[in-house]
Amino acid sequence: MAALLRADDVQRIRITVEKQDASGWKPVDAALVFTTGDKLRFHISSTFAGYLYVMNHGTSGAYELLFPRSDTGADNRIEAQKDYLVPAAQGWFRVTGPAGHDIVYWVISPVKLGNEVRALPPPPPNPDLPMSFRPRCDDTIFKSRGDCVDTSAGVKPLKAGEAVPKNLDSIAAPTPRELLFIQEKGATVVSSPAPLTGPIVYELRLAHR
Repeated sequence: MAALLRADDVQRIRITVEKQDASGWKPVDAALVFTTGDKLRFHISSTFAGYLYVMNHGTSGAYELLFPRSDTGADNRIEAQKDYLVPAAQGWFRVTGPAGHDIVYWVISPVKLGNEVRALPPPPPNPDLPMSFRPRCDDTIFKSRGDCVDTSAGVKPLKAGEAVPKNLDSIAAPTPRELLFIQEKGATVVSSPAPLTGPIVYELRLAHR
């Protein structure tokens, strides 16, 4: 389970990807290349209270809301210093679809947004990175352990002008220049040195083959 963040951290969000194996759930590198059928889940914790939405755009073209959902309750408020499990308390995300990159969009806001991210229209036809893009292993990373890591995967900021699903158009904006993405003890930390006044949108690219 991901450790909670320290109270004295400023505007930090910690995301951990966990994969299930024979011995249970284990944290893994978010840029790992997964295999069809793998079971994944995410832990998130924040140093500030706010509102969370998580949506997945799969390589098959399917687009679904992972959080909040009917099985987790309609309340999408998150509290500071509390660990949350996505997609659900006892659920998981099963890797399916053609080889490529699922794009998991994370929207976190210190203020309530309304209903603009709840609707699920079709995703844009031409995403920035083609869904059919086949993951590639970087042989210089974790070579001794035999892990396949794709450096184009993992937690990433949105690029300026990057196409996003239409229900995110009104709130998506280029990632603030001062927002930092830090690898820390098996997790990714998104950190802002100044308090956020509005929503941020970033993505987790899940590579699989």
